[in-house]
Formats: sequence, C-alpha cells, structure tokens
Amino acid sequence: MAFWGEWGRYVPVAERRAKARREMDKLRKKGRDIQPVNLDGRTIARSFWGKGWCDHLESFSDYANRLPRGRTYVRNGSVCHLDIRPGRIEAIVSGSELYNIVIRIKELKAATWASIKNKCSGHIGSMLELLQGKLSDQVMAIVTDRHHGLFPQPGEIALDCSCPDWAEMCKHVAAVLYGVGSRLDSQPELLFLLRDVDAQELIAAEMALPDGAAGVTGDTLADDQLGAIFDIDLDTETDAHPAPQTPLQKQPRATRRVTATKTRQQAHTVPGRKIAPAAIPAGRSPQAARTGSRRGPSPQLTTTTMHASAKVATSTPKIRPTGKSVARLRGKQGLSVAQFAAQLGVSPATVYRWEATQGPLNLQARLLNALAALQQRAKKGVV
Repeated sequence: MAFWGEWGRYVPVAERRAKARREMDKLRKKGRDIQPVNLDGRTIARSFWGKGWCDHLESFSDYANRLPRGRTYVRNGSVCHLDIRPGRIEAIVSGSELYNIVIRIKELKAATWASIKNKCSGHIGSMLELLQGKLSDQVMAIVTDRHHGLFPQPGEIALDCSCPDWAEMCKHVAAVLYGVGSRLDSQPELLFLLRDVDAQELIAAEMALPDGAAGVTGDTLADDQLGAIFDIDLDTETDAHPAPQTPLQKQPRATRRVTATKTRQQAHTVPGRKIAPAAIPAGRSPQAARTGSRRGPSPQLTTTTMHASAKVATSTPKIRPTGKSVARLRGKQGLSVAQFAAQLGVSPATVYRWEATQGPLNLQARLLNALAALQQRAKKGVV
C-alpha cells in the first residue's frame, strides 16, 4: 500500500512554468539558443505541413493511443525548447522537473527521395509555393503519402526522454512531437532539414516569369533572381566564377600611371576657362594645376598608393575554412547554429552542411570576409 508521501508533492502548472522560465534564462545567459513552442490558442497546427505532420503520426495505431498524452503539455507551454536539425530533434520539457528529450529520425531513403522528385517534376513552380503548401492535389498526395512521402515511419523514429516513465513514448516525448507540428507552421523548411534533403530539388527546372519582374529576360529564373522576387534565402555560398577584374586592374602598370595622371589633370582643367582657386588642391598653383605638375610626392607614388588601396579593398582573406574549422570557430564564439548563421547572413541549414563537410569549403568572398572577421574577434576574445 502506497502512502501519500511516497508520491511527492503535486506541482501546479503555474509553479512548473515559473521554474522552467528561470532555468531557460540561465541557459540563455550561457549562450544557448532557446526556442520555446508557444501556441496561439489551443490549436496545435494550422498549416498544410504542420497538420500533415500531426495527422501522419496519429495515423499509426502505436502512436495514436499515446500522442494525446502530450497535447495538454504542448498547449500549456511545457515545451520550453525545441531544436530541429538534420536527423535529430532536441527538446526540453517542463514536468515535475525539466526533462531532456532526443528524437532521432533516419535520413530519407535516397530511392524514396528520387521517387518524390520524379513524381513532382514540373508540378511545383516556386519555393514559396512549396513552403506555403499551395500545391495541387496530385503533389500533396505525393509528399504526404503515408509510406512513401516526406514524413517518417515509426520504424525510422527513435525516442529518448530523461524522465523515469518506462513507456517508450511518454507524455514529454508526445508533447515534443506535437511541438514539431506547431513549429512547421512557421518554418516548414525544417521538415526538409530534418529529413536531410534539399527542398530546391523539388522546384521545377523551368518556370514562367512573374508579371513585372524587371531586368529579367528569357524563360527561366536564376537562383539570385528567384530569391529577390520571392524574398527567400537561396543557398549560394559557393563561388565557382571569381569576380572579373576592373579595367584599371587589367591595364599594364605603366599605362595605369599615365591614365591616373591624365585623370587628375582633367579633373582640375576646364577647356577655355581659368581654374577657380577653390578647385585647386592645397599646395598647388593654378599653373601647376594646368600643366599637371605638382609639389610633394610624385604622381607615381600617389598612383601606387591608390592601387594598393584598391587592392586591399577588393582582396579576399587568405583563409581556407573547413567544416571542422567552422565548427571550432562557432564554438569559440559561443554561438548556436542559428546565431552563427544570422551573423553570416546564411540559413542554419547551410551552417549544418558546412560543418558536416569533409575538407576545404569553397565559399564566396563575402562569406570568407565574414568568417575572417569572426576569427579576428575570437582571437581578441570579443563575443
């Protein structure tokens, strides 16, 4: 016979939430990117992708009987943190204590992904259309297919919670699974990140130009044009074609000196008119300005200095980042993947892909400069 004292004191929801907030604040101060699940009302998921995730999991009998245990938890704000990354979901749920949950999802099979791409070929016009779920009935049936779609099968999901509950799917895990559905409402691209596939591969290879797309010619859109029109972040970190040299850089050195000298003369000379005193640089007479002669440093020295400044402004840092070096740099800065991505102006998926890459990364000059700046800050101890 169990006595009351053996079960411990009941902790009201308000008290649990207050304690959880304090603990999450401590983790934030330590630099952890805390991402709670906050519902607007009692509806857990509203979007095509969010509802599709929840309906898919509830369609399996093993899950249908256990998932409802987590609805109350996710609705009352008990999912204090939920982070989705390739093949892995990490979360913290507030119960009698704070519990850590890890859910592992197997990578989508290559054959399944190839089949989805083949069936969807030519039927999805834009990333915006895909992420907003504005798809034809045919495409919707393909991507949400119970056995051959994007959502995982029970056998592809491994659940782990630090609570003492013996059940494989405790209420804390169930709350996290519902939390994923809610998160997909606002960030549907996380489903593709979770299954470790590239959503852009589903986009039609050719698409009609939107009305009024200025400056775009032809029948297709490049990645940068697509990103500008739909205001979405398309991953373009590789730089296969270096920027062309400016005309000044292409000229022989002697020619550049003559050109620079003529340019200065033309800037201070107006045909048929005398140069006004205000237009004459300090230390030069009107006659000197007209003839191109000057006191002080020679034109050669000035041109060389100008060329050196231009070279500094256009050069890229001599660094060869690798996946491991990027991960070390992020660790030294104490930044989460999301924070690190925001500082570089890329998506979290890009950072995950970098850190998983073996060997050197081929990045644009902009990203190399940004990484070099972060390295300097790390050396100086600036966060």
